[in-house]
Amino acid sequence: MTAVSTDGTRHAPPRNPVLTVSGVGKTYAVPILAGIDLTLNAGEVLALTGENGAGKSTLSKIISGLVTPTCGTMHYLGQPYAPTSRRDAEALGVRMVMQELNLLPTLSIAENLFLNCLPAMKGIGWISRKRLREDARAAMARVGLEALDPDALVAELGIGHQQLVEIARNLIGDCRVLILDEPTAMLTGREVDLLFGQVERLKREGVSIVYISHRLEELARISDRIAILRDGKLVSVGPVAEYTTDRLVTQMVGRGIGETIDLGERKIGAPMLRVDKLSRGAAVQDVSFEVKSGEIFGISGLIGSGRTELLRAIFGADAKDSGAVTLGTASQPARIGSPADAVKQGIALITEDRKSEGLMLTQSIASNLALNNFGALSRFGWIDGGRERALAKRHIDAMRIRCAGEQQPVGELSGGNQQKVVIGRWLERDAGVLLFDEPTRGIDVGAKFEIYGLLGEEARKGKALVVVSSELRELMLICDRIGVMSAGRLVRIFDRDEWTQDDLLAAAFSGYAKRDALLTREAS
Repeated sequence: MTAVSTDGTRHAPPRNPVLTVSGVGKTYAVPILAGIDLTLNAGEVLALTGENGAGKSTLSKIISGLVTPTCGTMHYLGQPYAPTSRRDAEALGVRMVMQELNLLPTLSIAENLFLNCLPAMKGIGWISRKRLREDARAAMARVGLEALDPDALVAELGIGHQQLVEIARNLIGDCRVLILDEPTAMLTGREVDLLFGQVERLKREGVSIVYISHRLEELARISDRIAILRDGKLVSVGPVAEYTTDRLVTQMVGRGIGETIDLGERKIGAPMLRVDKLSRGAAVQDVSFEVKSGEIFGISGLIGSGRTELLRAIFGADAKDSGAVTLGTASQPARIGSPADAVKQGIALITEDRKSEGLMLTQSIASNLALNNFGALSRFGWIDGGRERALAKRHIDAMRIRCAGEQQPVGELSGGNQQKVVIGRWLERDAGVLLFDEPTRGIDVGAKFEIYGLLGEEARKGKALVVVSSELRELMLICDRIGVMSAGRLVRIFDRDEWTQDDLLAAAFSGYAKRDALLTREAS
Protein backbone atom coordinates (compact mmCIF):
# COMPACT_ATOMS: atom_id res chain seq x y z
CA MET A 1 0.00 0.00 0.00
CA THR A 2 1.36 3.43 -0.96
CA ALA A 3 0.01 6.79 0.21
CA VAL A 4 -0.42 9.21 -2.67
CA SER A 5 -2.49 12.33 -3.14
CA THR A 6 -5.27 12.70 -5.68
CA ASP A 7 -2.86 14.41 -8.08
CA GLY A 8 -0.30 11.62 -7.76
CA THR A 9 2.20 13.50 -5.57
CA ARG A 10 3.44 12.45 -2.15
CA HIS A 11 3.28 14.65 0.91
CA ALA A 12 5.45 14.03 3.95
CA PRO A 13 3.57 15.53 6.92
CA PRO A 14 5.45 17.91 9.20
CA ARG A 15 6.32 16.30 12.53
CA ASN A 16 4.82 19.03 14.69
CA PRO A 17 2.43 17.50 17.21
CA VAL A 18 -0.95 19.22 17.22
CA LEU A 19 -2.76 16.79 19.50
CA THR A 20 -1.34 14.28 21.99
CA VAL A 21 -3.47 11.61 23.65
CA SER A 22 -1.91 9.94 26.72
CA GLY A 23 -3.35 6.95 28.55
CA VAL A 24 -6.93 7.78 27.58
CA GLY A 25 -9.58 5.26 28.54
CA LYS A 26 -13.37 5.10 28.82
CA THR A 27 -15.54 2.73 30.82
CA TYR A 28 -19.31 2.39 30.71
CA ALA A 29 -20.68 -0.93 31.98
CA VAL A 30 -17.47 -2.43 30.59
CA PRO A 31 -14.20 -0.84 29.38
CA ILE A 32 -14.59 0.61 25.89
CA LEU A 33 -11.13 2.16 25.59
CA ALA A 34 -7.99 1.31 27.54
CA GLY A 35 -4.69 3.21 27.71
CA ILE A 36 -4.69 4.91 24.30
CA ASP A 37 -1.46 6.77 23.46
CA LEU A 38 -1.56 8.60 20.13
CA THR A 39 -0.09 11.69 18.49
CA LEU A 40 -1.60 13.70 15.63
CA ASN A 41 0.82 15.84 13.62
CA ALA A 42 0.19 19.04 11.69
CA GLY A 43 -0.85 18.54 8.09
CA GLU A 44 -1.23 14.76 8.23
CA VAL A 45 -4.07 12.35 7.70
CA LEU A 46 -4.14 9.76 10.45
CA ALA A 47 -6.39 6.86 9.51
CA LEU A 48 -8.21 5.29 12.44
CA THR A 49 -9.56 1.83 11.69
CA GLY A 50 -10.75 -1.34 13.38
CA GLU A 51 -13.87 -3.46 13.73
CA ASN A 52 -17.19 -2.03 14.86
CA GLY A 53 -17.09 -1.62 18.62
CA ALA A 54 -13.29 -1.37 18.66
CA GLY A 55 -13.51 2.14 20.13
CA LYS A 56 -12.85 4.38 17.11
CA SER A 57 -15.95 6.55 17.49
CA THR A 58 -15.56 6.74 21.28
CA LEU A 59 -11.98 7.99 20.96
CA SER A 60 -13.07 10.53 18.34
CA LYS A 61 -15.92 11.75 20.53
CA ILE A 62 -13.51 12.23 23.43
CA ILE A 63 -11.25 14.36 21.23
CA SER A 64 -14.22 16.39 19.97
CA GLY A 65 -15.71 17.01 23.44
CA LEU A 66 -18.76 14.77 23.11
CA VAL A 67 -17.56 12.19 25.65
CA THR A 68 -15.54 12.69 28.84
CA PRO A 69 -12.73 10.16 29.29
CA THR A 70 -12.60 8.02 32.42
CA CYS A 71 -8.83 8.39 32.60
CA GLY A 72 -5.90 9.89 30.73
CA THR A 73 -4.94 13.34 29.47
CA MET A 74 -4.76 15.26 26.19
CA HIS A 75 -2.68 18.21 24.99
CA TYR A 76 -3.65 20.44 22.05
CA LEU A 77 -1.21 22.95 20.52
CA GLY A 78 1.07 22.42 23.52
CA GLN A 79 -1.61 23.20 26.13
CA PRO A 80 -3.72 20.89 28.35
CA TYR A 81 -6.90 20.02 26.48
CA ALA A 82 -10.10 18.76 28.15
CA PRO A 83 -13.20 19.97 26.26
CA THR A 84 -16.47 19.55 28.12
CA SER A 85 -18.69 19.96 25.07
CA ARG A 86 -18.63 19.90 21.30
CA ARG A 87 -18.91 23.69 21.30
CA ASP A 88 -15.75 23.97 23.43
CA ALA A 89 -13.81 21.82 20.97
CA GLU A 90 -15.15 23.62 17.91
CA ALA A 91 -14.23 27.02 19.39
CA LEU A 92 -10.62 25.80 19.51
CA GLY A 93 -10.74 24.50 15.93
CA VAL A 94 -11.46 20.81 16.56
CA ARG A 95 -14.35 19.64 14.37
CA MET A 96 -16.01 16.25 13.87
CA VAL A 97 -18.24 15.07 11.05
CA MET A 98 -20.12 12.21 12.63
CA GLN A 99 -21.34 9.08 10.89
CA GLU A 100 -24.89 9.94 11.91
CA LEU A 101 -25.83 13.26 10.38
CA ASN A 102 -26.51 16.34 12.51
CA LEU A 103 -28.66 18.40 10.17
CA LEU A 104 -32.12 19.97 10.55
CA PRO A 105 -34.22 18.57 7.69
CA THR A 106 -36.83 21.36 7.77
CA LEU A 107 -34.23 24.07 7.16
CA SER A 108 -32.48 24.91 3.90
CA ILE A 109 -28.94 23.90 2.98
CA ALA A 110 -27.77 27.48 3.54
CA GLU A 111 -29.48 27.72 6.94
CA ASN A 112 -27.91 24.45 8.06
CA LEU A 113 -24.47 25.59 6.96
CA PHE A 114 -24.59 28.89 8.87
CA LEU A 115 -27.09 28.12 11.62
CA ASN A 116 -24.79 29.42 14.38
CA CYS A 117 -23.67 32.52 12.47
CA LEU A 118 -26.48 33.70 10.19
CA PRO A 119 -25.40 36.90 8.37
CA ALA A 120 -27.40 39.97 9.39
CA MET A 121 -28.26 43.12 7.48
CA LYS A 122 -26.20 46.02 8.67
CA GLY A 123 -27.92 48.12 11.31
CA ILE A 124 -31.29 46.31 11.47
CA GLY A 125 -30.51 42.75 12.56
CA TRP A 126 -32.54 40.97 9.86
CA ILE A 127 -30.98 37.95 8.18
CA SER A 128 -29.33 38.90 4.90
CA ARG A 129 -30.66 36.23 2.57
CA LYS A 130 -28.46 37.44 -0.27
CA ARG A 131 -25.27 37.10 1.77
CA LEU A 132 -26.46 33.78 3.20
CA ARG A 133 -26.93 32.34 -0.29
CA GLU A 134 -23.58 33.70 -1.49
CA ASP A 135 -21.70 32.31 1.50
CA ALA A 136 -23.53 28.99 1.17
CA ARG A 137 -22.65 28.67 -2.52
CA ALA A 138 -18.97 29.19 -1.69
CA ALA A 139 -19.06 26.58 1.07
CA MET A 140 -20.99 24.11 -1.11
CA ALA A 141 -18.57 24.52 -4.02
CA ARG A 142 -15.71 23.34 -1.80
CA VAL A 143 -17.31 19.88 -1.63
CA GLY A 144 -18.74 19.77 -5.15
CA LEU A 145 -22.33 20.80 -4.41
CA GLU A 146 -22.39 23.91 -6.62
CA ALA A 147 -25.22 22.43 -8.72
CA LEU A 148 -27.62 22.41 -5.77
CA ASP A 149 -29.87 25.31 -4.77
CA PRO A 150 -28.79 26.74 -1.37
CA ASP A 151 -32.47 27.34 -0.59
CA ALA A 152 -33.38 23.65 -1.06
CA LEU A 153 -34.56 21.91 2.10
CA VAL A 154 -32.17 19.33 3.52
CA ALA A 155 -35.13 16.92 3.78
CA GLU A 156 -35.32 16.91 -0.03
CA LEU A 157 -31.71 15.67 -0.38
CA GLY A 158 -30.50 12.09 -0.51
CA ILE A 159 -28.25 10.75 2.24
CA GLY A 160 -25.12 11.24 0.13
CA HIS A 161 -25.78 14.91 -0.50
CA GLN A 162 -26.67 15.40 3.16
CA GLN A 163 -23.30 13.92 4.08
CA LEU A 164 -21.52 16.44 1.88
CA VAL A 165 -23.51 19.31 3.42
CA GLU A 166 -22.42 18.14 6.87
CA ILE A 167 -18.78 18.08 5.76
CA ALA A 168 -19.09 21.55 4.23
CA ARG A 169 -20.58 22.91 7.48
CA ASN A 170 -17.59 21.74 9.49
CA LEU A 171 -15.08 23.28 7.09
CA ILE A 172 -16.44 26.79 7.68
CA GLY A 173 -14.22 29.01 9.83
CA ASP A 174 -10.97 28.09 11.64
CA CYS A 175 -10.51 24.33 11.49
CA ARG A 176 -7.23 22.95 12.93
CA VAL A 177 -8.28 19.31 13.50
CA LEU A 178 -10.98 17.66 11.39
CA ILE A 179 -12.34 14.22 12.33
CA LEU A 180 -14.20 12.42 9.55
CA ASP A 181 -16.18 9.36 10.73
CA GLU A 182 -16.92 7.11 7.72
CA PRO A 183 -17.37 10.15 5.45
CA THR A 184 -17.65 8.20 2.19
CA ALA A 185 -20.12 5.54 3.32
CA MET A 186 -22.84 7.00 1.07
CA LEU A 187 -20.77 8.77 -1.58
CA THR A 188 -20.19 7.85 -5.20
CA GLY A 189 -16.71 7.62 -6.71
CA ARG A 190 -17.00 11.12 -8.17
CA GLU A 191 -18.03 12.57 -4.80
CA VAL A 192 -15.21 10.68 -3.06
CA ASP A 193 -12.74 12.28 -5.48
CA LEU A 194 -14.13 15.71 -4.62
CA LEU A 195 -13.84 14.99 -0.91
CA PHE A 196 -10.28 13.70 -1.21
CA GLY A 197 -9.31 16.77 -3.20
CA GLN A 198 -10.58 18.89 -0.32
CA VAL A 199 -8.63 16.74 2.16
CA GLU A 200 -5.43 17.32 0.18
CA ARG A 201 -6.05 21.08 0.19
CA LEU A 202 -6.57 21.05 3.95
CA LYS A 203 -3.35 19.07 4.43
CA ARG A 204 -1.40 21.68 2.50
CA GLU A 205 -2.87 24.34 4.79
CA GLY A 206 -1.62 22.41 7.83
CA VAL A 207 -4.97 21.02 8.98
CA SER A 208 -4.69 17.70 10.81
CA ILE A 209 -7.25 15.06 9.86
CA VAL A 210 -8.39 11.91 11.65
CA TYR A 211 -9.97 9.72 9.02
CA ILE A 212 -12.14 6.83 10.24
CA SER A 213 -12.97 4.25 7.59
CA HIS A 214 -13.45 0.53 6.96
CA ARG A 215 -12.69 0.92 3.25
CA LEU A 216 -9.12 -0.32 3.09
CA GLU A 217 -8.49 1.05 -0.41
CA GLU A 218 -9.31 4.54 0.91
CA LEU A 219 -6.76 4.26 3.71
CA ALA A 220 -3.97 3.58 1.22
CA ARG A 221 -5.08 6.44 -0.98
CA ILE A 222 -5.58 9.23 1.54
CA SER A 223 -3.70 8.55 4.79
CA ASP A 224 -0.11 9.14 5.95
CA ARG A 225 -0.26 6.91 9.03
CA ILE A 226 -2.66 4.23 10.21
CA ALA A 227 -3.73 3.50 13.79
CA ILE A 228 -5.56 0.21 14.38
CA LEU A 229 -7.86 -0.40 17.34
CA ARG A 230 -9.10 -3.79 18.47
CA ASP A 231 -11.28 -4.39 21.53
CA GLY A 232 -10.62 -0.88 22.82
CA LYS A 233 -6.83 -1.10 22.60
CA LEU A 234 -4.34 0.42 20.18
CA VAL A 235 -2.72 -2.64 18.57
CA SER A 236 -0.65 -0.94 15.87
CA VAL A 237 0.28 2.48 14.49
CA GLY A 238 2.70 3.35 11.69
CA PRO A 239 3.25 4.75 8.19
CA VAL A 240 0.68 3.56 5.66
CA ALA A 241 3.40 2.15 3.38
CA GLU A 242 4.17 -0.49 6.01
CA TYR A 243 0.72 -2.07 5.80
CA THR A 244 -0.50 -4.57 3.26
CA THR A 245 -4.20 -5.29 3.05
CA ASP A 246 -3.67 -8.71 4.64
CA ARG A 247 -1.79 -7.18 7.55
CA LEU A 248 -4.48 -4.57 8.09
CA VAL A 249 -7.29 -7.10 8.11
CA THR A 250 -5.43 -9.51 10.39
CA GLN A 251 -4.70 -6.80 12.95
CA MET A 252 -8.22 -5.40 12.76
CA VAL A 253 -10.09 -8.67 13.29
CA GLY A 254 -7.43 -10.96 14.72
CA ARG A 255 -7.66 -13.39 11.82
CA GLY A 256 -7.21 -13.47 8.06
CA ILE A 257 -10.11 -13.01 5.64
CA GLY A 258 -10.09 -13.96 1.98
CA GLU A 259 -11.18 -11.76 -0.90
CA THR A 260 -13.78 -14.25 -2.13
CA ILE A 261 -16.94 -15.56 -0.55
CA ASP A 262 -18.74 -18.84 -0.94
CA LEU A 263 -22.47 -18.19 -0.84
CA GLY A 264 -23.14 -21.93 -1.08
CA GLU A 265 -25.16 -23.97 -3.51
CA ARG A 266 -28.34 -22.13 -4.36
CA LYS A 267 -31.21 -23.20 -6.55
CA ILE A 268 -32.48 -20.32 -8.69
CA GLY A 269 -36.19 -20.92 -9.10
CA ALA A 270 -39.28 -19.12 -10.35
CA PRO A 271 -39.77 -15.33 -10.09
CA MET A 272 -40.83 -14.20 -6.60
CA LEU A 273 -40.86 -10.46 -7.32
CA ARG A 274 -41.90 -8.84 -10.61
CA VAL A 275 -41.76 -5.08 -11.06
CA ASP A 276 -43.49 -3.79 -14.18
CA LYS A 277 -43.20 -0.22 -15.50
CA LEU A 278 -42.96 1.26 -12.00
CA SER A 279 -42.81 5.07 -11.90
CA ARG A 280 -42.73 7.75 -9.22
CA GLY A 281 -42.13 11.29 -10.42
CA ALA A 282 -38.72 11.92 -11.93
CA ALA A 283 -36.98 9.68 -9.38
CA VAL A 284 -38.26 6.36 -10.79
CA GLN A 285 -39.28 6.14 -14.42
CA ASP A 286 -40.76 3.07 -16.09
CA VAL A 287 -38.63 0.51 -14.22
CA SER A 288 -39.16 -3.20 -14.89
CA PHE A 289 -37.28 -6.26 -13.60
CA GLU A 290 -37.84 -9.58 -11.84
CA VAL A 291 -36.05 -11.45 -9.07
CA LYS A 292 -36.22 -15.23 -8.73
CA SER A 293 -36.21 -17.37 -5.63
CA GLY A 294 -32.68 -18.05 -4.44
CA GLU A 295 -31.34 -15.04 -6.36
CA ILE A 296 -29.43 -11.99 -5.14
CA PHE A 297 -30.21 -9.09 -7.47
CA GLY A 298 -28.05 -6.00 -7.05
CA ILE A 299 -28.93 -2.43 -7.92
CA SER A 300 -26.10 -0.02 -8.66
CA GLY A 301 -26.03 3.64 -9.66
CA LEU A 302 -24.93 7.08 -8.60
CA ILE A 303 -26.44 8.88 -5.62
CA GLY A 304 -29.70 10.42 -6.80
CA SER A 305 -30.17 7.82 -9.53
CA GLY A 306 -33.38 6.52 -7.96
CA ARG A 307 -32.15 3.38 -6.20
CA THR A 308 -33.58 4.13 -2.77
CA GLU A 309 -36.78 5.62 -4.24
CA LEU A 310 -37.31 2.42 -6.22
CA LEU A 311 -37.15 0.23 -3.10
CA ARG A 312 -39.44 2.58 -1.19
CA ALA A 313 -42.02 2.49 -4.00
CA ILE A 314 -41.96 -1.33 -4.06
CA PHE A 315 -42.38 -1.41 -0.27
CA GLY A 316 -45.24 1.10 -0.26
CA ALA A 317 -43.30 3.68 1.76
CA ASP A 318 -43.79 6.11 -1.15
CA ALA A 319 -46.87 6.05 -3.37
CA LYS A 320 -46.14 5.06 -6.96
CA ASP A 321 -47.58 7.02 -9.90
CA SER A 322 -48.00 3.95 -12.10
CA GLY A 323 -46.82 0.41 -12.59
CA ALA A 324 -47.31 -2.85 -10.73
CA VAL A 325 -45.58 -5.16 -8.26
CA THR A 326 -46.45 -8.86 -8.48
CA LEU A 327 -45.39 -11.48 -5.93
CA GLY A 328 -44.77 -15.19 -6.51
CA THR A 329 -47.18 -17.00 -8.80
CA ALA A 330 -50.01 -14.50 -8.34
CA SER A 331 -51.81 -13.60 -11.54
CA GLN A 332 -52.75 -10.15 -10.26
CA PRO A 333 -50.49 -7.34 -8.94
CA ALA A 334 -50.16 -7.05 -5.18
CA ARG A 335 -52.16 -4.32 -3.46
CA ILE A 336 -49.46 -2.43 -1.58
CA GLY A 337 -50.55 0.96 -0.34
CA SER A 338 -48.34 1.11 2.75
CA PRO A 339 -45.38 -0.64 4.40
CA ALA A 340 -47.87 -2.57 6.55
CA ASP A 341 -49.40 -4.01 3.38
CA ALA A 342 -45.94 -5.00 2.14
CA VAL A 343 -45.00 -6.71 5.41
CA LYS A 344 -48.26 -8.69 5.45
CA GLN A 345 -47.50 -9.94 1.94
CA GLY A 346 -43.97 -11.06 2.80
CA ILE A 347 -41.77 -8.09 1.83
CA ALA A 348 -39.16 -6.62 4.17
CA LEU A 349 -37.11 -3.43 3.71
CA ILE A 350 -33.85 -2.72 5.52
CA THR A 351 -33.48 1.04 5.02
CA GLU A 352 -30.27 3.01 4.47
CA ASP A 353 -31.02 5.47 7.29
CA ARG A 354 -31.04 3.36 10.44
CA LYS A 355 -31.07 6.36 12.79
CA SER A 356 -34.38 7.91 11.74
CA GLU A 357 -36.11 5.00 9.99
CA GLY A 358 -34.76 1.76 11.43
CA LEU A 359 -34.24 1.97 15.19
CA MET A 360 -35.56 3.25 18.50
CA LEU A 361 -32.22 4.50 19.80
CA THR A 362 -33.26 4.89 23.44
CA GLN A 363 -34.69 1.36 23.63
CA SER A 364 -32.80 -1.86 24.30
CA ILE A 365 -31.34 -4.24 21.74
CA ALA A 366 -33.98 -6.80 22.77
CA SER A 367 -36.84 -4.34 22.25
CA ASN A 368 -35.56 -3.32 18.83
CA LEU A 369 -35.15 -6.93 17.70
CA ALA A 370 -38.70 -7.62 18.87
CA LEU A 371 -40.20 -4.95 16.60
CA ASN A 372 -42.24 -6.49 13.76
CA ASN A 373 -42.18 -9.82 15.63
CA PHE A 374 -44.62 -9.19 18.47
CA GLY A 375 -46.96 -11.96 17.32
CA ALA A 376 -44.37 -14.66 17.93
CA LEU A 377 -43.22 -13.13 21.24
CA SER A 378 -46.54 -12.33 22.93
CA ARG A 379 -48.93 -14.31 25.09
CA PHE A 380 -52.45 -13.03 25.69
CA GLY A 381 -51.43 -9.63 24.33
CA TRP A 382 -48.35 -9.26 26.54
CA ILE A 383 -44.73 -9.57 25.43
CA ASP A 384 -43.11 -12.68 26.91
CA GLY A 385 -39.87 -11.33 28.37
CA GLY A 386 -38.19 -14.73 28.26
CA ARG A 387 -38.89 -15.17 24.57
CA GLU A 388 -37.76 -11.62 23.83
CA ARG A 389 -34.46 -12.16 25.65
CA ALA A 390 -33.91 -15.51 23.94
CA LEU A 391 -34.48 -13.95 20.52
CA ALA A 392 -32.06 -11.13 21.35
CA LYS A 393 -29.32 -13.47 22.61
CA ARG A 394 -29.65 -15.64 19.51
CA HIS A 395 -29.13 -12.70 17.15
CA ILE A 396 -26.37 -11.17 19.30
CA ASP A 397 -24.43 -14.45 19.05
CA ALA A 398 -25.24 -15.17 15.39
CA MET A 399 -24.35 -11.67 14.15
CA ARG A 400 -21.50 -10.97 16.59
CA ILE A 401 -23.16 -7.82 17.91
CA ARG A 402 -20.68 -6.17 20.26
CA CYS A 403 -22.61 -5.06 23.34
CA ALA A 404 -22.83 -5.25 27.12
CA GLY A 405 -25.99 -7.38 26.91
CA GLU A 406 -29.41 -7.53 25.33
CA GLN A 407 -30.73 -4.74 27.56
CA GLN A 408 -28.15 -2.17 26.43
CA PRO A 409 -29.75 0.78 24.60
CA VAL A 410 -29.17 0.61 20.86
CA GLY A 411 -28.05 4.24 20.84
CA GLU A 412 -24.92 3.25 22.77
CA LEU A 413 -23.78 0.81 20.08
CA SER A 414 -21.41 1.63 17.25
CA GLY A 415 -22.97 2.36 13.86
CA GLY A 416 -22.16 -1.06 12.45
CA ASN A 417 -23.62 -2.90 15.41
CA GLN A 418 -26.78 -0.79 15.14
CA GLN A 419 -27.05 -1.93 11.51
CA LYS A 420 -26.76 -5.55 12.60
CA VAL A 421 -29.71 -5.07 14.94
CA VAL A 422 -31.84 -3.69 12.08
CA ILE A 423 -30.93 -6.61 9.81
CA GLY A 424 -31.52 -9.17 12.56
CA ARG A 425 -35.00 -7.84 13.26
CA TRP A 426 -36.08 -8.25 9.64
CA LEU A 427 -34.44 -11.64 9.24
CA GLU A 428 -36.49 -12.82 12.20
CA ARG A 429 -39.62 -11.82 10.29
CA ASP A 430 -38.75 -14.49 7.67
CA ALA A 431 -40.14 -12.56 4.70
CA GLY A 432 -39.89 -14.12 1.25
CA VAL A 433 -38.70 -10.94 -0.50
CA LEU A 434 -35.91 -8.98 1.20
CA LEU A 435 -35.03 -5.45 0.07
CA PHE A 436 -31.66 -4.26 1.40
CA ASP A 437 -30.69 -0.59 1.02
CA GLU A 438 -26.96 -0.24 1.80
CA PRO A 439 -26.91 -3.24 4.18
CA THR A 440 -23.23 -2.86 5.10
CA ARG A 441 -23.08 0.90 5.45
CA GLY A 442 -20.64 1.65 8.28
CA ILE A 443 -19.80 -2.01 8.88
CA ASP A 444 -16.18 -3.14 9.17
CA VAL A 445 -14.55 -5.60 6.80
CA GLY A 446 -14.90 -8.59 9.12
CA ALA A 447 -18.58 -7.98 9.80
CA LYS A 448 -19.25 -7.34 6.10
CA PHE A 449 -18.29 -10.90 5.24
CA GLU A 450 -20.55 -12.14 8.03
CA ILE A 451 -23.42 -10.13 6.54
CA TYR A 452 -22.64 -11.55 3.09
CA GLY A 453 -22.86 -15.00 4.60
CA LEU A 454 -26.26 -14.16 6.08
CA LEU A 455 -27.49 -12.94 2.69
CA GLY A 456 -26.29 -16.16 1.10
CA GLU A 457 -28.08 -18.20 3.76
CA GLU A 458 -31.35 -16.38 3.11
CA ALA A 459 -30.93 -16.96 -0.65
CA ARG A 460 -30.32 -20.68 -0.05
CA LYS A 461 -33.65 -20.79 1.76
CA GLY A 462 -35.27 -19.78 -1.53
CA LYS A 463 -35.85 -16.12 -0.77
CA ALA A 464 -35.50 -13.33 -3.33
CA LEU A 465 -33.02 -10.61 -2.35
CA VAL A 466 -32.63 -7.12 -3.81
CA VAL A 467 -29.48 -5.32 -2.64
CA VAL A 468 -28.76 -1.62 -3.25
CA SER A 469 -25.15 -0.68 -2.59
CA SER A 470 -22.78 2.18 -3.37
CA GLU A 471 -19.86 -0.26 -3.40
CA LEU A 472 -19.45 -1.91 -6.79
CA ARG A 473 -17.00 -4.44 -5.38
CA GLU A 474 -19.63 -5.55 -2.88
CA LEU A 475 -22.28 -6.07 -5.55
CA MET A 476 -19.83 -7.88 -7.83
CA LEU A 477 -18.89 -10.17 -4.96
CA ILE A 478 -22.34 -11.30 -3.84
CA CYS A 479 -24.85 -10.78 -6.68
CA ASP A 480 -26.11 -13.08 -9.43
CA ARG A 481 -27.23 -10.12 -11.55
CA ILE A 482 -26.79 -6.36 -11.26
CA GLY A 483 -29.23 -3.75 -12.56
CA VAL A 484 -27.90 -0.23 -13.05
CA MET A 485 -30.03 2.85 -12.36
CA SER A 486 -29.20 6.15 -14.05
CA ALA A 487 -31.26 9.35 -13.87
CA GLY A 488 -34.30 7.45 -12.60
CA ARG A 489 -34.23 4.65 -15.18
CA LEU A 490 -33.01 1.07 -15.09
CA VAL A 491 -30.65 1.33 -18.05
CA ARG A 492 -29.16 -2.17 -18.11
CA ILE A 493 -29.12 -5.52 -16.30
CA PHE A 494 -25.80 -7.44 -16.22
CA ASP A 495 -25.38 -11.18 -15.67
CA ARG A 496 -22.48 -12.30 -13.47
CA ASP A 497 -20.38 -13.51 -16.39
CA GLU A 498 -20.66 -10.27 -18.39
CA TRP A 499 -20.08 -7.35 -16.05
CA THR A 500 -16.91 -5.40 -15.45
CA GLN A 501 -16.45 -2.46 -13.11
CA ASP A 502 -15.86 -0.13 -16.07
CA ASP A 503 -19.09 -1.29 -17.78
CA LEU A 504 -21.09 -0.83 -14.58
CA LEU A 505 -19.73 2.70 -14.13
CA ALA A 506 -20.37 3.58 -17.78
CA ALA A 507 -23.98 2.44 -17.44
CA ALA A 508 -24.38 4.49 -14.25
CA PHE A 509 -23.41 7.69 -16.12
CA SER A 510 -25.24 6.87 -19.38
CA GLY A 511 -28.67 8.14 -18.36
CA TYR A 512 -27.29 11.50 -17.29
CA ALA A 513 -25.40 11.87 -20.57
CA LYS A 514 -28.60 11.23 -22.54
CA ARG A 515 -30.58 13.61 -20.35
CA ASP A 516 -27.97 16.38 -20.68
CA ALA A 517 -27.83 15.92 -24.45
CA LEU A 518 -31.63 16.17 -24.64
CA LEU A 519 -31.67 19.34 -22.52
CA THR A 520 -28.97 20.85 -24.74
CA ARG A 521 -31.00 20.14 -27.88
CA GLU A 522 -34.17 21.60 -26.32
CA ALA A 523 -32.27 24.72 -25.21
CA SER A 524 -30.92 25.28 -28.72
